[in-house]
Amino acid sequence: MAGSLRVAIGGLGAIGGHLAKALDVGVEGLRLTAVAARDQGKALQAIAGFRNPPALVPLAKLAEQADVVVEATPAAVFETIAEAAIAGGRIFVPSSVGALLSRMHLIDRARETGARIIVPTGALLGLDAVRAAAEGPVASVTIETRKPPRGLEGAPYLVENGIEVLGLAAPRLVFKGNAFDAARGFPANVNVAAALALAGIGPERTMVEIWADPAVTRNTHTIRVEAAAARLTMTIENVPSEENPRTGKITPLSILACLRGLTSTLKVGT
Repeated sequence: MAGSLRVAIGGLGAIGGHLAKALDVGVEGLRLTAVAARDQGKALQAIAGFRNPPALVPLAKLAEQADVVVEATPAAVFETIAEAAIAGGRIFVPSSVGALLSRMHLIDRARETGARIIVPTGALLGLDAVRAAAEGPVASVTIETRKPPRGLEGAPYLVENGIEVLGLAAPRLVFKGNAFDAARGFPANVNVAAALALAGIGPERTMVEIWADPAVTRNTHTIRVEAAAARLTMTIENVPSEENPRTGKITPLSILACLRGLTSTLKVGT
């Protein structure tokens, strides 16, 4: 596929694995060239049946094999992928958006190298409307996240504060604060809040509530925006991934839609 954008993916789990399969089946204008994963053996098994198996390389080498680098790894290795992609002037598409909030220097670095950081919508909705509203005065942006307790288990904030969520009989508010603190305390759970903050009024002013709710079976996010141009209230209920209940099935689909937008003749939405 001459002229196609070369895509590399870091991580072959619930997000990266589905995305890699979709690209291998064929997406116009895109070509999967490299992947990286913590478990090399599982990665080799995952790509063995591909029509065009990509190269299996270390995380830091992904940028050498591609024009677009997609990060779909645990937040702990975010920087390894991000720095190499940005240093190489690549298009960087992060799924661990919360990890970007504490590394905003990467934006300045991207400006120097000519790289682009494109944050996909992920498990959220309405980012176009939030971005538009943020062109004018915005009084407040809040997001309320409700997840089955199993999807929040093990979050650093819960561990540090001795908060037990398994076995709850009723919904429990486990966090209330800004998006910056939410991303630090729940790195695998609130990438939606980080994306909302970047689209709107920033992580310090974007307020977050996180509920462990045994009554819900879907990861549910409700956004409320009070702005001069509009009042927005939006709710999305995402089906959790079987591989990782902390993320929704829609997340890899959102990244795929984001990648399509890089090469499509018709692009809908800002």
